[in-house]
Amino acid sequence: MILDYVIYLCLAVGLFFNGLGSIGLLRFPDVYTRLHASTKATTFGSIFTSLSVIIYGLYMLATTADMQFLILAVHAFIAVVTLAITNAIGSHAMARAAHRSGILPAQAVVDHLKEAGK
Repeated sequence: MILDYVIYLCLAVGLFFNGLGSIGLLRFPDVYTRLHASTKATTFGSIFTSLSVIIYGLYMLATTADMQFLILAVHAFIAVVTLAITNAIGSHAMARAAHRSGILPAQAVVDHLKEAGK
């Protein structure tokens, strides 16, 4: 069925971006680029992974009329919303704390925040 392929595609995209985020966390040189890799890629990957769970839950709800699949889909949606909000706020707070601690980006040419006095 075509919906199975959509679920598999969402899972594959999610796993790919979560893998990229993990590789970026290990390979990037400084805290700022590591934060970028770990938040942007894994947020995108987790959205697609959860999207496959939501699609599966709604499909199973439609075929079996069992309410546990609706609860599964709703919980996955709440997890996606929470993850999208907390990842952005958390990475911003960590980057700001690192900057205030004096940690400079690797190969920094211009630091606009330092020039502005923030």
